[in-house]
Amino acid sequence: MHDNSSENGAGDRLTEILRDLRLDGLDYGRRHLEGAWAFAFPAKGDAMFHFIGGKGCWLKRPTGEWMELLSGDAVLIPRGDAHALASAPDAVSTPFPLWRCEPLGTARYDPRAEQSEARHLLLNGSMRFNLDRLHPLFALMPDILRANELMRHEPDTGYLLEALAREMASNRVGGAGIVSRLADVLAAQIIRSWVEYGHNSAEGWIAAVRDRQIGRVLVAMHQHPERNWTIESLAEVMGASRASFAAKFVAVAGSTPADYLRRVRMSQAKLWLSRGKATIAEAAFRFGYGSEASFSRAFKKTIGAPPSHYVRKADAT
Repeated sequence: MHDNSSENGAGDRLTEILRDLRLDGLDYGRRHLEGAWAFAFPAKGDAMFHFIGGKGCWLKRPTGEWMELLSGDAVLIPRGDAHALASAPDAVSTPFPLWRCEPLGTARYDPRAEQSEARHLLLNGSMRFNLDRLHPLFALMPDILRANELMRHEPDTGYLLEALAREMASNRVGGAGIVSRLADVLAAQIIRSWVEYGHNSAEGWIAAVRDRQIGRVLVAMHQHPERNWTIESLAEVMGASRASFAAKFVAVAGSTPADYLRRVRMSQAKLWLSRGKATIAEAAFRFGYGSEASFSRAFKKTIGAPPSHYVRKADAT
């Protein structure tokens, strides 16, 4: 009999690290389009989401290749890379006119929705992860995540897509809230399906999480980055000696425990600072730095910019 305990344990560890993963919709809008059209979406800091509610269209990937999207397709651009949507690959592209995107909250009957299958009906939105971009998960994600490619593992995805298509076309009272919630759930399910089924590499961060011993250490670091972790205490989590722990961690995770822990802490600090959830002094205190200066040096070494840069950015936002 095949022993699934290690596989199940790997899934549990990945779930523990990503248990607080959340994708919040920032804004959504829809557009009815006819004839030839093409719109370019510039790179942005947040994820982008598109749902094709009517006639199919084409998507130009960040790498430049075109892929055909069918009616009912949903795609997530997790890193917000530049891309384009078009009625056909040879259509002339222009910047996406957000000001001409109809807000979802428009609660009036729309006769154009009756012919949505013969016309282009797009739902466009931006979403924000509650994880910082330094999280290892972001480096592993492909530039495009497509719901239909993951549907074979998630039977409920088909129902979500159908429900989203119906609400998009009906324009009923309260539909705006339902559409945005469905889009949020669908995007989260796309991410989850990719993590569980779409990434089978035997190397890299997910492979490290799947390792029975190192995975436990990574979970501890991600869940409690504020603890005063030492090589000894981390080796105890793994259940090994100090020397064997350090050697295996470098071999599997690709960095020293100290470097990995610093990246985890600084990515969390960057998220706090950029979203106004902590001051520099508070972040330094939470992670056990004796002074703002020592914290700032570690932050700049890891992030590439001083923490004040992200405080100013948060204030401006």
